[in-house]
Amino acid sequence: MKRILVVEDEESLRLLYQQELSEEGYEVITVESGEEAIKKLEEDNIDLVVLDIRLTGMNGLEALEEMLLKNRNLKVVINTAYANYKDDFSSWLADAYLIKSSDLSELKQTIRGLLEQ
Repeated sequence: MKRILVVEDEESLRLLYQQELSEEGYEVITVESGEEAIKKLEEDNIDLVVLDIRLTGMNGLEALEEMLLKNRNLKVVINTAYANYKDDFSSWLADAYLIKSSDLSELKQTIRGLLEQ
């Protein structure tokens, strides 16, 4: 079973993503900060990260750089409400950049595609 780490500071979204992605057959772990995400990556074998950018403490782009230093092959989907970060070179390190939506079909499709590669 593929393991997905969801990094999201909004509790309601963490719960929603956990439920929806679990129904897709993934094991889902959720954390609310970049620091927690990096710690989880050190402890567990994670196949893909769904990463918000605006987080308390370390932001998602800083966390992304740290994550990829530890595991260059890690698949990362940036999932944010802000399109303007797409111009930040750091965001280009991610495998995909999605704008949050109440319709999770694009997120699910992107995850499926990346995990099948």
